[in-house]
Amino acid sequence: MNSQRDKSLFHPSLHSGSQRAIRLFSTLRCRSGNRGVFRNFFKKNSKGFTLIELLVVTVIITILTAAILVNYRNSEQQFALQRSAHKLAQDIRRAGEMAMSAKEITGPTGEKVIPSGGYGIYLRSLPNPPYYEIIIFADCNDNQQFISGNVCGTPPNRFSESLEDVKLESGVKISNLSPNSPLQITFKPPSPKISIQGGDTAEITLALEADPTKTKKIKVNAVGLIEVE
Repeated sequence: MNSQRDKSLFHPSLHSGSQRAIRLFSTLRCRSGNRGVFRNFFKKNSKGFTLIELLVVTVIITILTAAILVNYRNSEQQFALQRSAHKLAQDIRRAGEMAMSAKEITGPTGEKVIPSGGYGIYLRSLPNPPYYEIIIFADCNDNQQFISGNVCGTPPNRFSESLEDVKLESGVKISNLSPNSPLQITFKPPSPKISIQGGDTAEITLALEADPTKTKKIKVNAVGLIEVE
């Protein structure tokens, strides 16, 4: 009877069952150990940024922002210079169109006048802000010049030749006028006949106040060609 009980303890089925239990227990221990390793890994890597890392990132962002702002400001100034040059060229053309169309001007009392000398543009560079003076004028006395006094119309209601003060964009100035300053360009109908005081070609140089090396040139010749360079 005892021998049968002892033999049953070492039955192959019981032995294989115990081995499976041991293997299962070992596997569970291994997995639980791995979870501990992963938990420790994420704990070590979830501490966030250090103060030095935050300072480095802040400095990099500041430098990039400053560089972008400087480039944007320079680009905006360049565009302002370009726009001013093209607008001034258009204002010169407008004076010629006013002459060809024999445009009337109206004085303060309502008197209408067609300037005998047509229309013109007066440009002068100044040493102090705004560094320039630009006036579209009516050449009422036909002398190819702008006269600041009251010469248009009939006495006693004479009025000024000045029609419009032309403004350049902020930060843009006249840096040079050729052949001289002040420079006066007039357009006399009907052709119109173009007169450039002091020569056959006028050259107007615009520049940035902040950087005078950045320039744009408007050229006008005696046959009416107006170019922006």
